[in-house]
Amino acid sequence: MLQSRALVIALMLLLSTTLTEVQSKAVLDPNHRDWWRFPDTIVAYIYEVVKNMSPKAAQFLLDAAEFPVVVEIRNFYVRGKTKLSIMVEQLKEKMKNLCYTKFIGY
Repeated sequence: MLQSRALVIALMLLLSTTLTEVQSKAVLDPNHRDWWRFPDTIVAYIYEVVKNMSPKAAQFLLDAAEFPVVVEIRNFYVRGKTKLSIMVEQLKEKMKNLCYTKFIGY
């Protein structure tokens, strides 16, 4: 049982998300470019499977998501992915401008 708890905590730390945020988002929204949503969706599916198998284990997952260490790691992850998303958007804009100026001739 201890090993399974450690595995669950490791999955939560690795994918680091809050379950209520995931359930409110659609997975494939063409108007939204948040490609970081897939790890969140995986965590939500894992939670749903665990919830169907054992409500006590699901409650443990919810409690584990609120541990200060998990919250701190999740916040670090969110800050990192936000910075990376901004950099990707800037790179796309630079590539689009380069394409327009060098190849199309605008």
